[in-house]
Amino acid sequence: MPGGIWQALQQQAFRLILRWTARGGPLRRAVAAMGIRRSPNLHRLDPARVRVAAVQLELDTFRRPEDFARWVARPLGDAVARGAQLVAFPEDVGLALLGLLPGFERLAAAPSPQAALAGLGDVAVADVFRFLGPAVGRIYHTTFSALARAHGVFVHGGSVMLPRGRNLYNFGFLYGPDGRLVGCHAKAHLLPMEAEWGVCPGDSFDVYDTVLGRIGIPVCMDATYFETFRLLALAGAEMVVVPIANPEPYNEWHARRGTWARVQETPVYGIVPALVGRILGIELTGRAAVYAPLPLTPAGDGVVAQARTWNRAEVVLADVDLVRLREYRRRAGFPGYLRPDLYERYLEPAYRRLRDRRAAESPSGRRGEAAG
Repeated sequence: MPGGIWQALQQQAFRLILRWTARGGPLRRAVAAMGIRRSPNLHRLDPARVRVAAVQLELDTFRRPEDFARWVARPLGDAVARGAQLVAFPEDVGLALLGLLPGFERLAAAPSPQAALAGLGDVAVADVFRFLGPAVGRIYHTTFSALARAHGVFVHGGSVMLPRGRNLYNFGFLYGPDGRLVGCHAKAHLLPMEAEWGVCPGDSFDVYDTVLGRIGIPVCMDATYFETFRLLALAGAEMVVVPIANPEPYNEWHARRGTWARVQETPVYGIVPALVGRILGIELTGRAAVYAPLPLTPAGDGVVAQARTWNRAEVVLADVDLVRLREYRRRAGFPGYLRPDLYERYLEPAYRRLRDRRAAESPSGRRGEAAG
């Protein structure tokens, strides 16, 4: 049998195995078997005391979907038991499902993703995520939907690499207490590493109305740029969830360039869950935290609560006071002190020149389809 045909048959067989492995029924039964009692955390709603949890998760990989579900269920259960009404997981939580790949234990010792794939011909990193995508997406959605419904709270499932059409995106998803999808966001500002892998940037920033308040859900690097938070706040966001997975040695000042800085410029609460650990030679660090404008924090340092370490699992809980935030905005004059008449005069032509320069430098560059 010609090698190409044999390889195609192997791929088709593996797709069928993945489809079988990712069936929703067994996974929902596994969640049901956890004996979760629906919490009363959303029975009493008080905008002056919204309890949020940012999960700092230590990365592991799993071959069985049920093990993945148990992995995320533990910190979620801890947070809910302590009163959390919104629980947020880190960026790239879907990396844990790379364990679905046969022989991943051997590949995991490679010094980089590219080195892990070196012996597989012309297979690229994006090809792996696209191939696993249907199964990973089904497991991810089933798990977080079922857990949100079982606990009766809002759950941000962190982010996961998933294909849409021909393109690959880093998606984050927010689920309601009924298990239904509230909203999603495709990461709009990519790391150079992600761009090299073939990930496409998203093209939208949305704000979602919930009984807890209005929530924005950008992903990691999106928080490095002031425009992200300014757009979300002007669209009504009061809480912004920013899942992170920083592929670098931890540096507090470098880490503070993101959400901490943004909430000082644009008054909102920032909720930052973090993925830590090591995979394929990449060290992931971060400190899960809840940030706020300086005057709204106990020590006046912009930190409501944060993890004790940058490399160990932990659940960070905090109460955020939206009534106080609204009063702070009113006293500060936000957004009235902004000058859109001035900004429009300079920003629009500046961005246009940047866009034209990029087009001239990379005429064949492809940004990908909008993730919507």
